[in-house]
Amino acid sequence: MGNTDPKTKKDEASEPKPHDAFFRWLFSDVGRLRHLLELSGKVNKDIGEFISEVNLDTLVRIPDSYSEVEETGEADLAFRVEVASGAPLLVGILAEHKSGRDSGTLDQIARYVNSVMKIYSEHRAFSGLPTMAIIFYNGRENWNPLGSIEDRYPSCFRGRILPFACSFVNMVDIPDSDCLACEDTATGMGIIAMKYAYDKENLLQVLPQFKEPLQRMPYDKAACLLAKISIYLKEYVTKDVLKELDMAFVSIGQKYGFVSAGDEFRREIAEARIKARTEEQARAEFERNQDRADTLAILRKMGLSEQKITEVCTELDELQKKRREQA
Repeated sequence: MGNTDPKTKKDEASEPKPHDAFFRWLFSDVGRLRHLLELSGKVNKDIGEFISEVNLDTLVRIPDSYSEVEETGEADLAFRVEVASGAPLLVGILAEHKSGRDSGTLDQIARYVNSVMKIYSEHRAFSGLPTMAIIFYNGRENWNPLGSIEDRYPSCFRGRILPFACSFVNMVDIPDSDCLACEDTATGMGIIAMKYAYDKENLLQVLPQFKEPLQRMPYDKAACLLAKISIYLKEYVTKDVLKELDMAFVSIGQKYGFVSAGDEFRREIAEARIKARTEEQARAEFERNQDRADTLAILRKMGLSEQKITEVCTELDELQKKRREQA
């Protein structure tokens, strides 16, 4: 399991990051979230016990529009689910993604729970929805904000410090074999991409093993998944690694026409060349205009009439045009 580190260090994830969009895109789908929860339950006892007490067939996402929290990147995904006993009870699930240390994580979750996880009914003494918050972490360092939260509190407060249940999953703890065996290819590949974002050797070794199940996916879904993963990985790996991944998936890329890591790399090179040509053309045009201005100034100084100057400029233009055509 992910190790704890009680030392206070500068936060790495206090600001929303673009790569959070990948987690949000991937696991806003209730089917993929279910697979993520089931895989997490194998490495985290609390999550395993929780999902055994709820009916995941009833999992429903709470739309973002219900949130009263401002658009600050707080809390990724919120869901409601019925309990497994069949009783008319709902509980909440909050999936929070972090890619670095963030000392404000628990306060952030608390604000979101207080804002969103509610059921208003005259028959309820308390409007709050009992919630399991799960922090999914794929950072470079060992980190767990729950590690020392109960230190020095009397025993009667153990398990009651937070106003919600909370578990932590370091995604590196989810076995590769479970990801590869996952019946949902997008979930398995997504976890591997996040798990090994900082480990290029394992990334290059494991990710290509999804080629066969990927080819069984519908055209549009496979294309979208590969594009999302390649764009996500650009934040972490070098262009050389992206090129190696492109070679590994080249046959699939030709089949689906997706914007692969290599395609992204080639697109950047092409854009750079276009930009360089445009800048070169602009410089050449500026120099030609400057030369023409100098020529006109000299001819006028020599006392030539405007008609003669126009004739000279026409002849110069013709000569330059012929040279460009010959080049």
